[in-house]
Amino acid sequence: METKNLDVVLDVKVKVTVRLGSCELPMREIFELSSGSVLQLKEQAKDPVGLYVNGKLVAFGEVVVVEDNFGIKITEMVGGGND
Repeated sequence: METKNLDVVLDVKVKVTVRLGSCELPMREIFELSSGSVLQLKEQAKDPVGLYVNGKLVAFGEVVVVEDNFGIKITEMVGGGND
């Protein structure tokens, strides 16, 4: 693709999501959740988080704090295999 053609899409907004972890719970426990509840995730604190763009995994990283905000430091890009 020519660079000038790529310029058309460079300003298109995409949804970027960072996935910290997950767990499975019975629906009974979901209904029992309240403010202050703690869910234990499968992942360990040292595990990388996933960076998704429009639902597709594109990188892994580690959570960082920038001033008073969370951020992600990219540690590994996911291979660009064709789907």
